[in-house]
This record gives sequence, C-alpha cells and structure tokens, in this order.
Amino acid sequence: MDTFIPAAKPIIGDEEREAVDRVLRSGMIAQGPEVAQFEREFADHFVAGRETVAVNSGTSGQHLGLLAAGVGAGDEVIVPSFTFAATGNSVALTGATPVFVDIELDHFSLDPAAVRAAITPRTKGIMPVHLYGHPFLVDEIEAIAREHGLAIYEDAAQAHGASWQGRPVGTIGDFAMFSLYPTKNMTSGEGGMVSCGTATIARNMRLLRNQGMETQYENEVVGFNARMTDIHAAIGRVQLTKVDAWTAQRQRNAAALDAGLAGIDGIQTPKVADGAVHVYHQYTIRLDPAERDRVRQALLDEYQIGSGVYYPIPNHRLPSLQHFAPGLELPVTEQAAREVLSLPVHPSLRDGDIARIVDALTAISGAGA
Repeated sequence: MDTFIPAAKPIIGDEEREAVDRVLRSGMIAQGPEVAQFEREFADHFVAGRETVAVNSGTSGQHLGLLAAGVGAGDEVIVPSFTFAATGNSVALTGATPVFVDIELDHFSLDPAAVRAAITPRTKGIMPVHLYGHPFLVDEIEAIAREHGLAIYEDAAQAHGASWQGRPVGTIGDFAMFSLYPTKNMTSGEGGMVSCGTATIARNMRLLRNQGMETQYENEVVGFNARMTDIHAAIGRVQLTKVDAWTAQRQRNAAALDAGLAGIDGIQTPKVADGAVHVYHQYTIRLDPAERDRVRQALLDEYQIGSGVYYPIPNHRLPSLQHFAPGLELPVTEQAAREVLSLPVHPSLRDGDIARIVDALTAISGAGA
C-alpha cells in the first residue's frame, strides 16, 4: 500500500530540539530574552523591521491587536465570512460587531464592492484575510479605507512572506497578525506575532498581553496573560532560518501541481494576481460542488492522500456567530464553501508525491479514460 500523504505536516528538526533544551537548561522558561530576540528577528525577516509583539496564539494576537487599536463596543469591523472562525471571534471578543461580507472567487479576497456597501457610521475598520497565503486585493481595499477614513487590520495568519506589488504582507494595516500554529508555514509550537503600525499600538499590545503592565506590579490597564514562552520563541527562531527554503519548495510544489492539473476538466487551480507573491499555505482547487466530497473521499480511501476543506461552514452560518447576521445571504462565500479542496503542497512532500496526487485526480475525474 502507498504511504499516506498528509494534507499538512509540521517540520521539527534537531535544531529546534536543541534550542528548546538550551532554554530549559537556562532556567528562563517564561517570556524572556528569547521572546525579545524572536520579535526582532521576525520583524527584520518579514515586515521590514516594523515593531512586532509575540503572543501565545494567533487568535490572541488578533483579539489584542483590535483592542490595542481602539476597537470596542459600538464599533463595527468588516470581515470576510469565508475564513476560520477566529477572524469573526476576535472582533466579537472586543465587544464590537463583525460585519460579514462576500468575497471574490479568484483569490478568495474581500469583494471591494461588498465592502463599500457594508460601511456604516459605526464602521471602525476593515479586516481582510490573506487567505491560503495569497494577499488580499490591497489596492482596492486601501482605496476604500482612505476614502472613508477606516483602519485596515490584517489577518496574515497564513501569509508569512507573501507580498503585494513588492510590499510585504504585515506592513499594510494598522496591525497584522501572523499565526505560528504547527500547520502554518513556520511554527513556534503554538503562538502568534503581531506587526504594529504605530508605537501606540505596540505599547498597548505589550500591556494587554502581560496583565496590563510593563513594569512588574504596576498594572496600567486590565489585561490578559497572552505571553509567549521562551521555549516557543526558541523554536520560532530556528524556524525563521528555514522558512524561506520551505516557502520556495511550496512554490515549486504548487507550480508542479498547476502543470499537472491544467488539463483536467472540472478542476480550477489557484489564480495568482499580478504583482502578488503567493506563499501557498494551502494549494486550494475548486471543483463542482456535486463532486467535491466524492473526490476528497476517493483521494483518501483509494489513494491514501489527505486533503482539507477550508472552510466548510462560513462564519455567518456558525452557531456561535450567526446572531450577528440573521438571514444574511453571501452567495459567493457559500459557493466557495461548497467548491474548495486543499491539496498537499507542504515542503515535506517526497519525490513522486506530486505525481501521485496528479495521477489520482486524473483517475478520479476520468480524465485518463
């Protein structure tokens, strides 16, 4: 039987283990010098030196980033519904209202026309998602934000190293959150990093992650315990030295999938906008909704190939968030949720794995008959 090809696979090597052991031997395990160094190195690597703040998860980063930027009760933040629930959750946790709007299908970005139509006097900002590692449609969303005096808050959870017209993801909004969850393009085991556009947001972030204090026992605001440990930061620092090579391998894998799947009817491969650098956190194809689940199950049962549906239930349909949008219809979002399937693209794929995936999809689709 063929070896199983997982949809995603974290890569943890001896260097990461040695870094963790070094921290354990030091006796400094909680937030300390490793975190501070990781913040500086991450900033230099991804966001042109913009001040960054490490936290214990991407969701914490998004939540505290919104609070640090002044979002709260009575405000509205425009968000896509086609995303992981943490996007809508982070807005709701501030006391503000997530306003779900539709996407466009080519890049799964917020639809500029839908954003414009959703703006009200309560709108504080727009929170687009760089979904699957492709930047959102920056020029159009920025133009709307400038016209209406709105902030942009980037959900860059899946987009380490992506860029738009030469501008790194994470340098566009008032803040940007990167996730460091194990399945992301790099990991710290668990964690998040927030790129801050102003010194005020950065200081507020540091207060909010640490019980509201910069100086011990001098609590200035009501805060959280959202600190990253030195153990996690040590893992992240090692991963920073590897992520560029991994990204290049993801892009090569994606190009091979593009070429292999190009001739198969019924499969729409990912599109990359002009001037965008896609880092392929996911390689997401679109299929006929009547065929998607059958194809996914056949890949697993017949060919031992994992895949994923990200995301089967839009945020505005989730029991936890649907009360923010009673009766809302988002037809493009609903279409995407029925059509998308993410194939393995991670850098752990071995020689021949891409060919296996292509051959399997060719057979399942009947293209080889």
